[in-house]
This record gives sequence, structure tokens and C-alpha cells, in this order.
Amino acid sequence: MKLLCHPLAAQAPTIRAASGRRQWMDDTPESFAYRCLPLAVANQHGWEVFTPSGLTARWNGGVRVEDVEVILDDPLTMHQPGSAMTNFGSGILTFEMSFLLRTPPGWNTWVTGPINGIKDGIAPLSGVIETDWSPYSFTMNWRFTRPGEVRFEAGEAVAHFFPVRRDLFDRITPELRPIQSDPKTLEQLNNWRVSREDFAGRLKTGDKDAAEEKWQKGYYRGLMPDGKKGPADHKTKLRVAEFKPAAPKPGKGR
Repeated sequence: MKLLCHPLAAQAPTIRAASGRRQWMDDTPESFAYRCLPLAVANQHGWEVFTPSGLTARWNGGVRVEDVEVILDDPLTMHQPGSAMTNFGSGILTFEMSFLLRTPPGWNTWVTGPINGIKDGIAPLSGVIETDWSPYSFTMNWRFTRPGEVRFEAGEAVAHFFPVRRDLFDRITPELRPIQSDPKTLEQLNNWRVSREDFAGRLKTGDKDAAEEKWQKGYYRGLMPDGKKGPADHKTKLRVAEFKPAAPKPGKGR
């Protein structure tokens, strides 16, 4: 599957494979937040757009466009991909993307803020774009959660995107079903519950082996509760390719 990026400015788009690191996760004791594999994989699930210049943004609480003020550390980066501006009012800060994405037929692009990113005073707004046909560029928007000042550093991610099928929910039939109807899964669930209670109890009593293990790693290792191997394609890390220039067509670029 090809995911194409068409730059709309002279500068190369500020896009990179999404980072798995988050400062707040680094700051947890022993960085324990990374033990949550679903959290860590979600961080890497796509591509990030970052700002080329540090900036300070202020909102006075008004609804006008001019009620949001943007001060760039480097004014020369204005209008470059990832640069900030005010465009909509109502406490919204806008980042210019300056590129057009193209997906195969039937694929949209989900655009949001850095996954599991936390920023005091401002929150990212998410959108879904039909990038298989749309000739329209887009912006990434954040909304202040209260009047005040926020800071974005140069190289900080301001957007995160990944493709999703447009007919995803047309293909899904949600259904409630008692877990007793799936005896094998119920057995594995019960095995896990017993194991979890035993492990938690051993941690509380200072069991040396449990203390060294720190947490149960069954899901992380892709193992079933009874110790059997789970799916062969279980992932503990994503390898998201970077955007690279297209190879010249035969007979071109000589």
C-alpha cells in the first residue's frame, strides 16, 4: 500500500515516524508506564508532524482570531510546514501542514495530536480526511482549555496521522455475547485471573521472585495465560517507515 505525501511548500515536510517516547512516561518511577504494551505501541502507530521553531501561544479567553497570539522563536519559519498561526478564533491554535496526503481508494487518514501526549492548557482536535480523492490541504488544530499561555519547543510533535479504511464500520457487526459461549477463552481468562491474584499476593508479601519480575509479562511476550505461545505476528514494537523521495522513473532525472 502506498501512502503518498505531496509537499505544498519549498521546505520539506516536517514528518517522521512516530516516536515511542513520552516525557510523562519517562517520568514515572522506573519508567513503568512503558510496561503497558498497548500504550507503547499506540505511541508509534503512524507518523508525526513536528514544528520547526519553538513558539509561545497565548489566549485571552475571547472568540476572535486575534484573541490568540503566536510568538515564534524564529519568525523566518512562518508559513513553513509545522508552523503555527491563528485562523479560526474561539481559542484555537492552528498548525500549517503544507502537504497533501494521498491514500489508495477507500482509505481515509486519521489526524490527531501526539498519541498519549499530555499538554497542560491545550488539547488537540482530531479529524478524519478522505485522502483518496480530496485535493484540499488541511491543518492541525489545538484548542486552549483555559485562557493562558502554552509553549511548544522546536522539534515537538504537533500532529499524528495514520490511514484507516473508510468502510471500517460498514464491515463491523457489534454483538454482545456471554463469555460462557466461548469456553476456551473463558478458561484462559480464569487462568489469568488466578495468576494475577497469586502474583499480586506474592508482591505484597515480599516474595523475591515476584519482586524481581516486577510485573506479569504474559501479554507483553505474546503468551497465553497457560504459557502457550500466542499469535506469530504479535508485536512489541512497530517499525514505521520514514517518508522518502520517490525513485526516478526510467528515462527521467538524467
